[in-house]
Amino acid sequence: MNLKKELEKFLKDHEKILILTVGNELRGDDGLGPAIAKKLSKSKNLIIIDGGTVPENFTGKIKKEDPSHIIIIDAVEMGAQPGTIKIIEKDKIANYNISTHAMPLSFLIEYLQAHKDYKITLIGIQPKKLDFSTKISEPVRESMEKLISILEETIQ
Repeated sequence: MNLKKELEKFLKDHEKILILTVGNELRGDDGLGPAIAKKLSKSKNLIIIDGGTVPENFTGKIKKEDPSHIIIIDAVEMGAQPGTIKIIEKDKIANYNISTHAMPLSFLIEYLQAHKDYKITLIGIQPKKLDFSTKISEPVRESMEKLISILEETIQ
């Protein structure tokens, strides 16, 4: 199934969508989350939160916004070609090596789920490099643009 179709299926019957981006702008491709947060267009049914390297600090804001669907976007080591985009179901997130953050995203998701049965998914982009740099690699940059376009088409 292609990314747009998977996203449409996930977002079926959504009321309010929250996109939580995760990443460190000083770690090369790990900066893809914050970069996407800056570029996405907000709308009345879409909340965008740049969680940076501490997405767990935004759980109060997430609960207050009370979305029906949460999309987390992060660099994910999947052993794939740099720039590969994949939707990872919440029950499979613990199986992946997800970026460079203190608390595993699986814990964050469990915490949020204990509050309310949100529909949550993770969109991972395979990084090329996570070294100390503010530059995002070309394959990851191209995938970011593709993902932004798909998100904006899918979320009206």
